[in-house]
Amino acid sequence: MPQLHRASSLGYIGLRNPKTVLEWPLGGIRFMQVLLTNDDGIFAPGLAAIYKELTKFGKVIVVAPAESWSGSSHSVSFHRPVTCNKVNVNGLFTGFSVQGSPADCVKLARMQLHDGPIDLVVAGINSGANVGINVFYSGTVAAAMEAAFLKIPSVAMSVAIEEKMNFEKAAGYCTEVLGRLLPLAAGDVININIPLLSAGEPKGIKVVPQSTSGLHEYYIAHTNGESETMFQLAGGAYRDDESPVDTTSLEEGYITVTALVPDMTDHNKMQRLQSRLAGVRLHE
Repeated sequence: MPQLHRASSLGYIGLRNPKTVLEWPLGGIRFMQVLLTNDDGIFAPGLAAIYKELTKFGKVIVVAPAESWSGSSHSVSFHRPVTCNKVNVNGLFTGFSVQGSPADCVKLARMQLHDGPIDLVVAGINSGANVGINVFYSGTVAAAMEAAFLKIPSVAMSVAIEEKMNFEKAAGYCTEVLGRLLPLAAGDVININIPLLSAGEPKGIKVVPQSTSGLHEYYIAHTNGESETMFQLAGGAYRDDESPVDTTSLEEGYITVTALVPDMTDHNKMQRLQSRLAGVRLHE
């Protein structure tokens, strides 16, 4: 399993690969109650890979969607009941399969399926990176955000998609980074992304902000012969950024770590808005 070594002057942590067992810097928090979920579905290989690694931290409770909810963002099932069944996943674990979104899974686990506190929520490992504005679309990140709403620390884990995925190796990197991050405070949300592993070992770890430059996208129009036009979204490459951000750092081969917040308030502008609107009387 890869190990971290000291932080460099460039602001990132390097990686090395000795054949020694990783010594987790966890102290007394090694054995925790960990809730594991994802947006690829309970039978996804990324979830199984990270489950095996997370058992080093303590008891792992799995509550995950019955099927893929990729790109579902923070949808929650308000208008219909949510079906939940216990399933055995390839003899590795028994978990709860939920006919609902990743956010549903976290809410249901905390309020109904698990007695006692949950010390950490882990969402992933997602098949495909969740960086840039894809953070807003991601069901994986949404599950972590739902944990923050419930005052539980959380980590979203993803790996860049390629034809042959190595989730076991990605899980090793993810849990090593997690071990260095713990303990987390209630409501913390950390987004971890692993670069293309077919390109070789990651160059290190960079703590970088989320890019909001957007994507190069376009629509392809199709007609179905019945006077209807259908539009298929295409493209998807990230726009360039001048400063180091999660998208560019991941493409350069670094593991990216980004701290996210569930508060969408622009606090810097609040005082300006208050001064503009102070004393304003609405016309009846």
